[in-house]
Amino acid sequence: MSVRDLIPWGRNNGNQVPSLLRDDDRDPFLSLHREVNRLFDDVFRGFSSGLPSFGNAVTFGGGWPSVEVSDTEKEIKVTAEVPGLDEKDIEVLLNDGVLTLKGEKRSESEDKNRQFSERYYGRFERRIPLGVELKEDQVDATFRSGVLTVTLPKTEKAQSQVKRIAIKS
Repeated sequence: MSVRDLIPWGRNNGNQVPSLLRDDDRDPFLSLHREVNRLFDDVFRGFSSGLPSFGNAVTFGGGWPSVEVSDTEKEIKVTAEVPGLDEKDIEVLLNDGVLTLKGEKRSESEDKNRQFSERYYGRFERRIPLGVELKEDQVDATFRSGVLTVTLPKTEKAQSQVKRIAIKS
């Protein structure tokens, strides 16, 4: 079997590319193939994100929810966009220097006639390693207009570990 046999438009009809209006959208195997490809794309998109480093703001690429981390001398601020959710749908945990955002986004309706959707539904979990000592009893989380903001104050020891380095010309 050659790779060409796996491509639906490569079998027995030359190199003809399918048109935009296809009848093969109803083929369950092609639908399954597209869905598996989408799942792999979603998984590997998460590997493009890095770990937070010292600096003003780090935006994590890939994954849901979208997260932005700001690191100042006194605190770390994590902002997550979670449109369509309420605060009861989200859980915020802090354990061993790792901030975890967990929750679930449910579909608003059971539309059996829906043929295509790019919306995210289901459970999610984002783990963000913070790498500094925090005042865990003073951590604050607010939720407003689909945006979750978690403020994590640093301990005095963590604040004193920051060194300013003079730049010489």
